[in-house]
Amino acid sequence: MSQNPELPLNYGGLDEVHSSLDRSRIVILPVPYDRTASYMKGTAKGPDALIHASRFMELYDDELDADPYTLGIHTAPPVSGNDDEPEVMTRKVEEATARCLERGKMAVVVGGEHSVAVGAIKAYHRKHPRLSLIQLDAHGDLRSTYEGSEFNHACAMHHFAGRLPTLQVGIRSISREERDLIREKRLMVIPARDFVAGPQMALEAVDRLTEEIYLTIDVDYFDPAIMPATGTPEPGGPGWYETLAFIREICRRKRLVGFDVNELRPLGDDVAPDFLAAKLIYKILGYRFFAPGRRD
Repeated sequence: MSQNPELPLNYGGLDEVHSSLDRSRIVILPVPYDRTASYMKGTAKGPDALIHASRFMELYDDELDADPYTLGIHTAPPVSGNDDEPEVMTRKVEEATARCLERGKMAVVVGGEHSVAVGAIKAYHRKHPRLSLIQLDAHGDLRSTYEGSEFNHACAMHHFAGRLPTLQVGIRSISREERDLIREKRLMVIPARDFVAGPQMALEAVDRLTEEIYLTIDVDYFDPAIMPATGTPEPGGPGWYETLAFIREICRRKRLVGFDVNELRPLGDDVAPDFLAAKLIYKILGYRFFAPGRRD
């Protein structure tokens, strides 16, 4: 970490050697979008806040004794914005993600509301036809439509429910419609109360998924005591260390091919949540590429 406030405006504040597109294995795709947010808007500012906070992280990971930034992390220009209809935004994210995958890069989509994940998952699924999904979230996001759109943030996972093997972890708020779908499709859902009591049930569910995993993270999954900066904070939720342990174990048991982090709603001078979201991305990259016992 540098004390220079004029650090480059990219994820990690990286120099040109470690942030150029040609040399980078990772591409951060910011999607500053919250057009369909139904409660507290502001997640469109999440990507900028996360990237700004990331410039002040220590780039050495003491847990892994590694420097994940050496993979090369390129920060792309914003993919879409609130001027786009949600279906247009989804298509743009899908196309941008696909271009990264065609070049052999891992695309990390940063929202914005959770609807930004839909296009990314579609692109990853084309690349990896036997893909499974793991969703960390307080909400099911399984409505077929909401407020007149199937691309609303509340519908993000409905596009894939029953079509791709899916595990939802941390859930503690669903509608009756979503409950009925969970029962009908026999979806794997680990409520927050069960995960916090012990992760074993979630790990057993991970073992039932296919080898290639896409991880989609809505930061309202976390206890709002550590993540108040989100559009719809739900009481309860897992903490930092049990979540990192779970993600590290995912990387040991399965091959993590991609992920997104979304729903950060910055709170001005309270930058701790911004830093948490930025560090979360860095820890996941560390587990995926540097943790002993990981699947390559």
